[in-house]
Amino acid sequence: MAAQQHEGGLRRELEDRLRGLGIEALSVEHPEVFTVEEMMPYVQHLKGAHSKNLFLKDKKKKGFWLVTVLHDRQVNLNDLAKKLGVGSGNLRFADEAAMLDKLKVGQGCATPLALFCDQGEVKFVLDAAFMEGGHDRLYFHPMTNAATMGLHPEDFLTFLKSTGHEPVIVRFDENDK
Repeated sequence: MAAQQHEGGLRRELEDRLRGLGIEALSVEHPEVFTVEEMMPYVQHLKGAHSKNLFLKDKKKKGFWLVTVLHDRQVNLNDLAKKLGVGSGNLRFADEAAMLDKLKVGQGCATPLALFCDQGEVKFVLDAAFMEGGHDRLYFHPMTNAATMGLHPEDFLTFLKSTGHEPVIVRFDENDK
């Protein structure tokens, strides 16, 4: 119950922040989900780009990365590490304690909308397909995995800018040889 109250308070903070930026979001409530596969039956009717989010740690530099890709995208961590210049084999999934510390969300709730909680320690990687796909809305969890929130792409960029995070745009469907 305490976790739900915490999530609810952070979700209200997020919603207040979005309103303050003049951003109108579309929210859909659904049962708590822990994977994209569990989520899709509840949100597949929503037109736009649905996300999968990975919270990673660079084991050499001890830095953190939040990676947001299209929901059906497979991510090879070694290939991603090379694209980001951190060296093959250096990216690992971060533990839940680190995600709670940096983004204030737990397992199943990773979302770029939590970047407003970060103090500049997390680098953000965004799949280029989100911005180049002509999507009406981009969908993410709003600090809880019991809802999905859709933002227009330009509003999402406005939100990111307000958090001080400049996205590292990566093309996941191209081989950088």
